[in-house]
Amino acid sequence: MSLTDEFNVNPLNVMQAIKGMLTEAEEIVFMNLLFSSSATIRVGNFGLSRREVEKQLKISNDDEQFNSFLMRVNQAVSRYFKVIYDVKRDQVIVMMRVPARSARSTLSKESLAILLFIFYQQEVLQHEFTLFDQLLNALGHETTKANQRLILNIDQLKKIGALEEYDTNSNEKAYTITGIGANMFSDSFLRRTVEFSQSNQLNKEEVLKFFKRYNLYQEGTDEA
Repeated sequence: MSLTDEFNVNPLNVMQAIKGMLTEAEEIVFMNLLFSSSATIRVGNFGLSRREVEKQLKISNDDEQFNSFLMRVNQAVSRYFKVIYDVKRDQVIVMMRVPARSARSTLSKESLAILLFIFYQQEVLQHEFTLFDQLLNALGHETTKANQRLILNIDQLKKIGALEEYDTNSNEKAYTITGIGANMFSDSFLRRTVEFSQSNQLNKEEVLKFFKRYNLYQEGTDEA
């Protein structure tokens, strides 16, 4: 799932474009990725490993062909789906773009706040993990039964693959964001979030730089 502001009309029609972008074997791999990315089918083990994708594509350790496959799939289905490669978890995953109104039935406001807090800490400030106590102090210190509510909402995020537990070699609970979690927020959502916090309108480039979405910039550009 990915949050977006646009309503998708006749999403299956876009599948016709795939035939002109992919070979028959690549089309089958994309279908397998769709199937394996289902929370109903795979629960926490979303997607396929890069090795499995390359095996089905009949390539081996070929960055150029692997990245070409991802790029061409995303070019064909970008309005409705997004294929990502989560390097840390070594998983290739298909995410569906949905209207914000539909996403609210999947994530509660509390879960969304937790995910956004962790997203900021780890994607912007580059923290390796976020402690449960940090979440409690930031989001739950004034709430009754804060511990139970935080755990409940964190479990919700773990079930959809947005977060996973991080081993700190101590008794402290900690969490790290996954590729799914890092890609759930649309650029327009992030813009409105920053503008609200800054009480000032910002352009898209300023917001993307703030959230360090450097993958959208070509090499050699300023990444201030």
